[in-house]
Amino acid sequence: MEQPPDPPPPSARTRTAGTGPPGRPLLRHRPFALLCGEQIASSVGRQVTTLALALLAVTRLDAGPFGVSALMALSYLPGALLSPFAGVLADRARLRTLTVNLTVLQVLVVGSVPLAAALGRLALPQLYVVATASGALTSMLAVALQAALPRIVHPGQLLSANSALTGARTTGQIGGPALGGVLVGLTGASTALLAACTAYGIESLLLLALPATLNTPAQHGRRATESRTAALRAGLDVVRGERVLRRQVLAGAGFNLGSGAADALFVLYATRDLGLPAWQLGTVYAAFSGATVLGVLLAGRFAATIGLARATRICAVVAALSIFLIPGASLGPGFPALLAYQFLFGLAATVWAISMTTTQQLITPPELQGRVAGVLQAALIGTVPIGALGGGALAAWLGNVPVLTGGAAVALVAAACLWWP
Repeated sequence: MEQPPDPPPPSARTRTAGTGPPGRPLLRHRPFALLCGEQIASSVGRQVTTLALALLAVTRLDAGPFGVSALMALSYLPGALLSPFAGVLADRARLRTLTVNLTVLQVLVVGSVPLAAALGRLALPQLYVVATASGALTSMLAVALQAALPRIVHPGQLLSANSALTGARTTGQIGGPALGGVLVGLTGASTALLAACTAYGIESLLLLALPATLNTPAQHGRRATESRTAALRAGLDVVRGERVLRRQVLAGAGFNLGSGAADALFVLYATRDLGLPAWQLGTVYAAFSGATVLGVLLAGRFAATIGLARATRICAVVAALSIFLIPGASLGPGFPALLAYQFLFGLAATVWAISMTTTQQLITPPELQGRVAGVLQAALIGTVPIGALGGGALAAWLGNVPVLTGGAAVALVAAACLWWP
């Protein structure tokens, strides 16, 4: 079987893009250390927000399977629609100013929920609006930060940098679900969102401390005045022209279709079908974060030993197989089964994500980083809301377990396509 090649080394043009000296330890490079802190704060905010919104919908507003699935779908849908345009904006805008503004808006959006709850006016439509707006801001920030990283570190350190940033996110993911579960249990889900707003506020301050050089647009001159259509086409041409990227997009989009259905039903399934209390649900999410730590530690050595392409293929299949543990939890003690799922999925998905992001950044020219990241993000997450809405609709008809099993099967078939000739 013909194997997809590993990505080529960065071009001479790309080698000069990063500002971090190749010999300096990453955590001693102040801009990169700020990014790590931002990732911790951002991760805590997102974890608490996701858990609190889902629990509000289930416990306080009595949302059913489709209602909870719609909440998740709406958090991903803006990313699928806006990411390519966010990529154009990231290549042309003042990146530091853009990222700070996005996090400040996140505080206002998420903070509207506890305000409405305090006034006694919280309703399910508001949660849908908040999930949509928060998802849009999150996806735009992710594209902007992917475009910023190659301008901060040396290309030879990108694999280590992506591993370290994933580790920083994991630190927030470990504390975020536990913090969210404790706050929900003690003060209620709406009040717990105030902690998320605090985390987003800290994130904006860290981004504000990034170098002013990031406010110099990556794209300037004649290319900066080209039409949006031409700018989007330039990013799409990079993805279409690289076989490795095309293969990863196909596998990732199909995988997210199946896993999107499973993720959308996860909280409802765990709380209503399996009867997990809030602290166990938080612990299950924390197990994912612990596995991510291990994935961060192994990703660089694993990918360097067998190659980025092989690391991607192996981890994609392992991540897909682990999803079968979710419906399998209905056959016995649910808590241990979901812990095992989160551990295996977290480990494999972390190495997959690091390898794929590093491949993308090494292949892409500096002035196109934002647009290529936007095109890939749109393609990869565009199937998540489809899977979430489809899974929710089918679960209302067939039940949760058959849909969770079908979602795992779809994810496995998609991951297996990385092994095709």
